[in-house]
Order: sequence, then C-alpha cells, then structure tokens
Amino acid sequence: MTRHLLLVAIIALLSPSLTSAESVYRWTDENGVVHFGDREPVGRAADRVSVKTGAATNSSERKSPQEQVEALEERQAERQREEKETAVEEARRKQRQARCDTARANLQAINSNARIRVVGADGEQRYLTPEEIQEKRAEFEAIVEESCDDSPES
Repeated sequence: MTRHLLLVAIIALLSPSLTSAESVYRWTDENGVVHFGDREPVGRAADRVSVKTGAATNSSERKSPQEQVEALEERQAERQREEKETAVEEARRKQRQARCDTARANLQAINSNARIRVVGADGEQRYLTPEEIQEKRAEFEAIVEESCDDSPES
C-alpha cells in the first residue's frame, strides 16, 4: 500500500511538468489575428510552436533590486568620470596644439630675418635687438619642443 501511495505521489508531482511540456499551436484567423492555444484548431492549418523554458536561477546568486540600482549608479558614475577625463584631455590637447602653432609661426617669423617690432612698457614701439631675437628664438624653440608632437616645421 505504501508503494502504491508513493507511486501516486510521484505521478501527481510530475503531472504539472508533463502538462507544461505539451505543444502550443499558432494559427491566424480570417481577420489576420494570430492566436495561440494548447489545442490544435479544427478546420484550420496551425503551426506547432516549441516552447522553451528558462533555467532556474539560484536566488542567492541574484542581486536584490537595491544592489542592482547601486551597481547601475556605480557604472553610470564611472562612465561620467571617464567622459569628463576624456573631455579635459581633449581640451588640453587642443590648447597644446594652439600653443604649438603659435610658437611655430613666431619661430618662422624670427627665422625669416624680419625686423620684429614690440610695444614697450612705456607704450612706445621699438624693434627687438639681435640679443632679444636670440632669446625669443630660444623661447619659441622650447615651446615647440614642449608643445608639439613632432619636430618643428621649417
């Protein structure tokens, strides 16, 4: 008798899983509406659809909604930091390139033996002396060396 009850209990436990493994049918009615059902419709062509169930996940491995939100916020904050760092680096690169271009233009002007006129502290214009031109040339060469990625263009 106990074996009989055990067998009935096992069959009862397995019966829901057996019914969930049954086929599902899909068909379209005369109005073009798609229907699904567990029984094949009479008088209509129906496609048999295979139903796949997902694997069960261990609830201890799953993160709580609060943990998921915190992880999302952390990823967003990290992405914002990276974007900010990228923007700052891009601004520095552009500033360095502008400084390089200006220094190269000034160096080219000095190397062309042009007379360089400057405004003095008293507001009057004067020409640079050869010694001042040498100092400026060294200054612009240092800026080119520091700011430019490649050697100065001649």
